[in-house]
Amino acid sequence: MQNGMYTDRERCVRAVQSKDARFDGWFFTAVLTTGIYCRPSCPVVPPKPQNMVFHPSAAACQQAGFRACKRCRPDTTPGSPEWNQRTDLVARAMRLIADGVVDREGVPGLAARLGYSTRQVERQLLAELGAGPLALARAQRAQTARLLIETTELPMADAAFASGFASIRTFNDTVREVFALSPSELRARVPRKSPSASPATPGTLVLRLPFRAPLNPDNLFGHLAATGVPGVEEWRDGAFRRTLRLPYGHGVVALTPNPDHIGCRLTLSDLRDLTVAISRCRRMLDLDADPVAVDDQLRTDPLLAPLVDKAPGRRVPRTVDEAEFAVRAVLGQQVSTAAARTHAARLVTAHGEPVDDPEGGLTHLFPTAEALAAVDPDTLAMPRTRRTTFTTLVGQLADGTLNLGVESDWPKARAVLLALPGFGPWTVDVIAMRALGDPDAFLPTDLGIRRAAKELGLPSTPAALTARAAGWRPWRAYAVQYLWATDSHPINFLPV
Repeated sequence: MQNGMYTDRERCVRAVQSKDARFDGWFFTAVLTTGIYCRPSCPVVPPKPQNMVFHPSAAACQQAGFRACKRCRPDTTPGSPEWNQRTDLVARAMRLIADGVVDREGVPGLAARLGYSTRQVERQLLAELGAGPLALARAQRAQTARLLIETTELPMADAAFASGFASIRTFNDTVREVFALSPSELRARVPRKSPSASPATPGTLVLRLPFRAPLNPDNLFGHLAATGVPGVEEWRDGAFRRTLRLPYGHGVVALTPNPDHIGCRLTLSDLRDLTVAISRCRRMLDLDADPVAVDDQLRTDPLLAPLVDKAPGRRVPRTVDEAEFAVRAVLGQQVSTAAARTHAARLVTAHGEPVDDPEGGLTHLFPTAEALAAVDPDTLAMPRTRRTTFTTLVGQLADGTLNLGVESDWPKARAVLLALPGFGPWTVDVIAMRALGDPDAFLPTDLGIRRAAKELGLPSTPAALTARAAGWRPWRAYAVQYLWATDSHPINFLPV
């Protein structure tokens, strides 16, 4: 499936007529007779084909003068899977826009991070998505505004501020234009919750994060919980909780797996961080993946097919902070999961920033690369060669030589990582898979992968396994999850 699918009119019409939810987020249907736009799975009677026009983004629909459907709420669909499987300019720009860069730094800031002129960025986004960076950021602000209006009791002025609008007037005008309702009318449509449903902690918001079904939470939440760093992460009351370092402040999030959504309870020190916090949580849980496309490809291998059929919808557990994950990958080299957690916890206690967590046992933000670069290497309880690996990594992260952020160029980041002392293919690919988000990262030398391969009858030497895995591309990172899941390690199970 390609992002240009919206130009395949016949295929789009079929998807709309069959109300196929798999295509939600891939394209949007604008209806000429009503002036509204919908997701492909909209429950209303499909319009006549001659009245349908297809667009690649909600922003393009809004720019063309269409309003969001009140029934199917197309602005709340999971994001296009394209942006997390590509490394070209448009995909990198979309990841940055989702991370709130246009709101904080403007289009010049977006272009500077990408290393292109503003004109080049605008031209490429318009060509592929039918909307420039400002319109795309505006569509995202409108979506966040709707979320706050409908799911919280925040005063409208606070909702405007938190969703990234510079003024209440712009907030009111945008909401009215996009949804054909004023903010107060939008809120009035939602059934009021009982007082007990409201969060007790000030500054806390309770949201629902949508995803494409199926989603298997076992390895996703199991991995995050089993490798959690004490003080920064914990599993409590059926939720994975962690602290977040954000552009304007910090936050604490609790994420709970549910059959049709992920429950998200966010406490923020600054509400302007809401959009970026949601974006990073979605990224950590790989919620914009297209599990049907992934699983269909992996099922073509007869030895993988039974694993996929047994537990479809596995996601790749990722991270909310790429630099943090790289540091933790080094701490975890050639030691057990428990030992890696202990090493990380020591760093957190000594160099992390303390935070208050009224609801649980979180105590710190993970230390920044700058803070770790200032640490006396002699105080690090690790072998000398590992110490060199650690200090070189945090030094390059701190001075900007190594960029692992959402805008990073994956091949370039891999090359810089491979050149670092103590970095072999396994460490580079783990970082590519879980920090950069490369869906095709593969770990043929991993002990768990080789053991699983041998048990399944797959080739178990790295070269032969890599050759066999060519048929799994571009989803080899997901194959890794299915292979790991054959083991009884705690990372594969939801904590009880």
